[in-house]
Amino acid sequence: MVAGVAGEDPDDPLVALAGSHAIIASAGITYHGALMDSVPTLRVISRTGVGIDNIEVEEATARGIAVCNVPDGPTISTAEHTLALFFAVAKRMKVAQVAITTYRPNLLDELEALELNGLTLGIVGLGQIGRYVARIALALGMSVQAFDPYVDDASMSGLGVERTQGLEQLLASSHIVSLHAPLTPETAHLINRDRIAQMRPGAILINTARGGLVDERALLEALEESRIAGAGLDVFDPEPPESDNPLLHRSDVVATPHVATATTAARDRLWRAAILQAIQVLRDELPPNLVNPEVWLRARGSEKPGSGGEE
Repeated sequence: MVAGVAGEDPDDPLVALAGSHAIIASAGITYHGALMDSVPTLRVISRTGVGIDNIEVEEATARGIAVCNVPDGPTISTAEHTLALFFAVAKRMKVAQVAITTYRPNLLDELEALELNGLTLGIVGLGQIGRYVARIALALGMSVQAFDPYVDDASMSGLGVERTQGLEQLLASSHIVSLHAPLTPETAHLINRDRIAQMRPGAILINTARGGLVDERALLEALEESRIAGAGLDVFDPEPPESDNPLLHRSDVVATPHVATATTAARDRLWRAAILQAIQVLRDELPPNLVNPEVWLRARGSEKPGSGGEE
């Protein structure tokens, strides 16, 4: 949803933003410059999540508005959901479930499920969620490799994760590819037709990050041609996906509606952290996860982040 302008329409829920100093922001609205201009009192936009692709951070920075997120809040829930998709796709759960209501006498011989033990997992984006997934996968007996140009060799080796020389090498050698990268102009359709062609035949693609990382048409083609074995998707582009999206109706795709963080524990962490950081900004205290620290520096002259709130 692209937000309009606060106060423009009395029936618009955004009318409540008038005079606000803080916004606790979910992922459902795009916070653009025009909306920010319509709330001149605004000092902070605090996300209840990791991704900030729905906030025009440069526009916020230009207006002196702090932007915060919660990198650690959804880590455990999203990682667990990722593993749930691993199992659901690898064990052909969707096929098995349908078989209960249809007569499939040879299903035991026909169902080509996979054991995860001994397989290679390739993680694209070794942030907090990717690292948690790596630890669980290693405990399952999988080999784990990763592609992330922003993570140093020591951090990877300390996790027991092997660095690949590039994305192409990771795709070619992984039985399961799991996406945990942010959506940026550089990563949009990171997994496209050419990249999918580089994947190991029979591999599985998992995406619990952002739908825009994957070219869905290219993914569908690869599944139709049996070049990859299946996909587990918690995110789509756009969201929600159309009900006639063919990916939703395939037996080799397990799909969920962007609910990886939909646990009671994760919601509690996300909302508490987002609200606390908004309060910290309003108290002139430096929040721990300030996305645009230049706003803090500009407001305090030459002060370095970390000195706020101590005076």
